[in-house]
Amino acid sequence: MAEPDQRDTLLLHRIAKILDETRASYATHNRKLKELSSLRSPSPHENFFSSFSKALCPLFNFQRRTASAERVIRFVATFSSFRGANDASFCDAFLEELLQFLLNAASAASKTTRFRSCQLISEIIMRLPDDAEMSDELLDEVIESMKLRMVDKFPIIRTFSVRALSRFVNDSENSDILDLFLEALTLEQNADVRKTIVLSLPASNSTSQAIIDCTLDVSEPVRRAAYFVLGNKFPLQSLSIKHRTVILQRGLSDRSPAVVKECLKLMKDEWLVKHCKSDPIELLKFLDVETYETIGVSVMGALLSAGVVNLHVEQSIGQFAGLACSRAVGDDCPSIQLLEPEAALYWRVVCKHLQSEAQAKGSDAAATMGTEAAIYAAEASDKNDLLEKVLPATVSNYVELAKEHLAAGSNYRFASRQLLLLGAMLDFSDATNRRVAGTFVQELLLRPLEYEFDHNGDMIVIGDGINLGGDIDWALAVADLAKKVHASAGEFEEVILRVIGELARPCRERTADCMQWMHCLAVTGLLLENTKFFHRLQGKTIEPPELLQSLLLPGAKHINLDVQRVAVRCLGLQGLLERKLSEELVKQLRVSFLKGPDPISFIAGKALVDLVMCHGPQEVDKAYGLNLSSQDQSDMPHLTSICLSDINDDLDIGVLDLLHIVLAYENCNQSANIKENESVQAVLGEGFAKILLSSDNYPCFNCSLYSSVLAKLIILYFTDETKELQRLKQCLSVFFEHYPSLSTNHKKHLSQAFIPVVRAMWPGINGNSTGSSIMVSSMRKRAVQVSHFMVQMMQAPLYAKEAENSNTNLPDTEGGSVENINEFENGEEGLAIRIATEMASFPAKKTQAEKSYVSALCKSVVLLHFRSSEQEAIKLMRLLLNRVANSISSEELVKELKNMAEHLKKMDIQPDQDLLSNQADMIFGRLGLENPGLDNSMEVPPTPAPRSTRSTARPKRRTRHVESSSDEESSPTYAAVPPVVGLSSARSQRASKTAALTKLTSHKASLACDDIDEEEGSDLTSEDEESAELDSPME
Repeated sequence: MAEPDQRDTLLLHRIAKILDETRASYATHNRKLKELSSLRSPSPHENFFSSFSKALCPLFNFQRRTASAERVIRFVATFSSFRGANDASFCDAFLEELLQFLLNAASAASKTTRFRSCQLISEIIMRLPDDAEMSDELLDEVIESMKLRMVDKFPIIRTFSVRALSRFVNDSENSDILDLFLEALTLEQNADVRKTIVLSLPASNSTSQAIIDCTLDVSEPVRRAAYFVLGNKFPLQSLSIKHRTVILQRGLSDRSPAVVKECLKLMKDEWLVKHCKSDPIELLKFLDVETYETIGVSVMGALLSAGVVNLHVEQSIGQFAGLACSRAVGDDCPSIQLLEPEAALYWRVVCKHLQSEAQAKGSDAAATMGTEAAIYAAEASDKNDLLEKVLPATVSNYVELAKEHLAAGSNYRFASRQLLLLGAMLDFSDATNRRVAGTFVQELLLRPLEYEFDHNGDMIVIGDGINLGGDIDWALAVADLAKKVHASAGEFEEVILRVIGELARPCRERTADCMQWMHCLAVTGLLLENTKFFHRLQGKTIEPPELLQSLLLPGAKHINLDVQRVAVRCLGLQGLLERKLSEELVKQLRVSFLKGPDPISFIAGKALVDLVMCHGPQEVDKAYGLNLSSQDQSDMPHLTSICLSDINDDLDIGVLDLLHIVLAYENCNQSANIKENESVQAVLGEGFAKILLSSDNYPCFNCSLYSSVLAKLIILYFTDETKELQRLKQCLSVFFEHYPSLSTNHKKHLSQAFIPVVRAMWPGINGNSTGSSIMVSSMRKRAVQVSHFMVQMMQAPLYAKEAENSNTNLPDTEGGSVENINEFENGEEGLAIRIATEMASFPAKKTQAEKSYVSALCKSVVLLHFRSSEQEAIKLMRLLLNRVANSISSEELVKELKNMAEHLKKMDIQPDQDLLSNQADMIFGRLGLENPGLDNSMEVPPTPAPRSTRSTARPKRRTRHVESSSDEESSPTYAAVPPVVGLSSARSQRASKTAALTKLTSHKASLACDDIDEEEGSDLTSEDEESAELDSPME
């Protein structure tokens, strides 16, 4: 027996030596693989595997992922998957036994053992040849074991289990692996595991959306992996147009240069070269540039910047223009080929890129000297020469080409607009060119709107019905071309007003139909939107007052709603240009805002907000005939008592108050057929966010409205009714990020809005609707989330400049410091006092909704901090905490309040000195609160002892326990008077006497305890459940 043991020991040492030598370099692996195979061939199978496993065991105790350890793992995996021609069956048997050994180790309690076993299994599985022989039972056991490791506690183990399963994810028999990957991808918190899952997913319809969603992952490596998989596994044709555009839009605008580089690699090497034969126009055809124009522009810009676009001048846009011009003069020439949308966009972006490059090189040449300047000038000249070859040779050629596309109909409208944008790059310095181009611009302005007839025979405009051509992009293209052609000062306005005078003639004579009205007003809007100076409209064909009286006001009162809509928009644009607002304009906007249907009210509301931002609310009210600055606030009607339906033109309400009433109106613009971007509530919410950010510019703004408007904005941000208003959500997210850090007054208004917001959102408070238990739970969670959100805003630091201004404005005290200046109403102290006062306002016996409400407030108040300079606020908060703790039955909440009270006591410089009543009234007065009737007790009662959970079937034993307990345990939970610090000795004697009497009567109290428990048991249980619910993570 000694000789076989000696041979086994020798074999073990030789295997260990080979494994140790493989740690040095990968270059030795081939030679060591032959040596280890030579040891395996003559040895009995059982002996070799036993020695091999023993030599491998030290690796399972090595936790660090060093390069040497990784080399050993790689070698072991290579050796295990190696299948010799002469001993194939022996190799297969060794592989199965090794996998069985590793599967047993994969379920070990040691983290390192599980990690190394999963790593070895994954390396072996990935290296298995296709002809490897393995029993189906062992294969199933490997798959099930790796599935269990996918939910392991440690991410590195989950990573290698995913890698091992990736070999089987394409098998139809193991479709559950793919489902497991997709499920784990959405729940996984570790970025490395998510990256491994993304790299392991196959190309299929079920995985494409999940991989595309990973392009928005917070981790840069995961996003890079997603673009790598999309480029290498998904052909361009297999993705939908929406998916292609989303991939490129996210990748080219990513904040990480590495991700942008990976996206460019996908677009250039895979899509452009392999699938489009290096033709950018073919790539644009896969992106539907008519729908996703901005993405097409971004793609072309990236390709041009990368230098992968080869310009062929013989195929330039000038060739098309030459054919169009020859056809126009009657020469014999074949019918021209009109530009496709992709080609039109391509040449427009190319020309813009060349122009930008030429201007940049010219600027560099002007900023430098010598040889460097000459080089830059030469490069600029080359760019300009290439641009001249690409563009049409003459302006006449360009005009004829554009007219050909306009005459081709709506199918070539996109190409026509690209040509209009391209026209802004031409040179119109020559008078002849300006005359030709001016005639073309006039034809564009006089071009009527497109329309169709409905089943009733009424004309329905095609497009938005507001802008020229029914499209804002078309109107901008026409305006840019007109301003380039008529570049002299006042020339653009004169030409447009001449066209308006011609279009307005039937409108003045009241013979125009709705399409003529809309066409005239669309051109008017184009003028007002592109004019920067109001004086340029004066002294022309139509004066601004005439324009207002004869066109805009009649249009706003027109019977057709589409005409009203475009006219109200023009009223708002003219109001922005006027130095002194006209009374008729403001009155009509208010009437349209209040009495008009939703689309018109939306535009009127937006116009009023713009006028307030531009001129100020005082000027808008003055133009309406109101002088609210001299009017006493007490004489103004209370806004909450005004119903929206009762407002008429004679009610003296300022514009901000009017907008606030509509914003606060419960059913404001909640029509089901309203578009997402045309909600009155959305435009008012966005407008008030801008007004509040710049509130220092509007001193006439009623201060009482600040907190009310802010509360409404917070509710709008968190409510489900506005979840479809993405623009409003984005605007408010930016607003809440900056608002509390801009000014201390903003924090004051935020503090005032806290209680109204939480009250409005809490079910069962203030008559709020409740519903099912699930709905109530969801409403409570959202209200708690809002309260914590507002606390975080209160704790946001001021910007450095604002903090410096705040400290500069503080008056110096006698000692030269500002520590004694009380600004608690602007800080967390004021909010804490407001919350504590709110909690103290509830009686001792509360409803379930009130209990949960107070519990939520308690969890918010303990998050706030006090400054040591606010001594009076600290003393008042101690009094309020004592009052609140006496009315709360939750042990956890009382303990938190007690900890807060102890912390405040340490901050109190004179803890034994009571707070005078006039000081408390002063603080409540500055906060706008009523004194809840506080006593002078500043000590929070001790945390009540836990209620016994023993059965009441043995009352005698319970009685003996109560009799032997301490004074605190024997007293009823909240019946004992808490000890008071800093009172007279007579007061202390009276408290001691009360405690002694309580101890003598403890036996009677214990007898009544069972009845109290039975009465309050359900409430306490419910409250505990509510507290647990509040502690649950927010959704």
